[in-house]
Amino acid sequence: MSPAVFCRAHPSLALIKYWGKSDIRRNLPATPSLAVTLAGVHTETLVRTADGTAPDAADAVAVDGVEQPPERYVRFFQALRRRLRTDLRFRADSTNSFPTAAGLASSSSGFAALAAACARAAGRELPARELSALARLGSTSAARSLFGGFTLLPAGARAARQLLPEQHWPELRVLVAVVSGQAKAVSSRQAMEATRRSSPFYRAWIGTSGSLLAEAIAALRERDLQKLGELARLSYSRMHAALLASDPPVLYWLPDTVAIIRACAELRRQGLGAWETIDAGPQVKVLCLAGEAGRIAGSLREAAGARIIECRPGPAPEVRVEGP
Repeated sequence: MSPAVFCRAHPSLALIKYWGKSDIRRNLPATPSLAVTLAGVHTETLVRTADGTAPDAADAVAVDGVEQPPERYVRFFQALRRRLRTDLRFRADSTNSFPTAAGLASSSSGFAALAAACARAAGRELPARELSALARLGSTSAARSLFGGFTLLPAGARAARQLLPEQHWPELRVLVAVVSGQAKAVSSRQAMEATRRSSPFYRAWIGTSGSLLAEAIAALRERDLQKLGELARLSYSRMHAALLASDPPVLYWLPDTVAIIRACAELRRQGLGAWETIDAGPQVKVLCLAGEAGRIAGSLREAAGARIIECRPGPAPEVRVEGP
């Protein structure tokens, strides 16, 4: 049996959202995204290899003990083998410290961990940019999770890049409000395609994303929470407006989602910096500073009874060989 390779990776939270694909087959993003890698939540993946010439050789992935549909991973493993020039097959067992497929970017940390662990298991040390391009084939946002700190994935890009390290803003906190542990009924891929195909707001969404990005990068460099929070809120609002205008409409929010949005508005009225953002799911992530995080977390629990996970800017994936 081959040695096991362990990888821990962290999900990537988009502040300026990626939503939509410019090339579905190659999984290229139609909009740019600015994101932060989150320490405080993680995916852990253990990978072993098998001889690809064996009659029963096949790739397999289990997430939280559940075997995943092989077709979800075919393109990723085919590209991985071409890049590594190997016929090895891979067996991966992955667990998340947070709800899977529930709007918390589990696919970003999942495919990032898978790419990094598989390459090491095959005896290769690939640069982070190459791993980013491979992980993107499984999940576009996974391209960003190969880097720590603050990342950029340009529209149409094969790989992400780090803009700033996690040490750039040590006071920044992201409070993840988990309002539901259930997997989404409509996957992000399905919802993106529905938005592209039927939402009259989709072209407007594509057209305005770039202008938000430039302002957000400037705010991030200046560590201006209010400006960055305002732009992040505008980005998610426009994205969900396009979703809601699809035919049929796609609505991920739950009553507790709305309660937290309202609670953040009230906190800001009181002078606290609490700026929410929401991905394709009901969970809410709130940007704030360390000194106010405790008070804000208490208000969010009071508003919705949600589980609150305090996160901060996190590192790139950690990879190590576990032994036979």
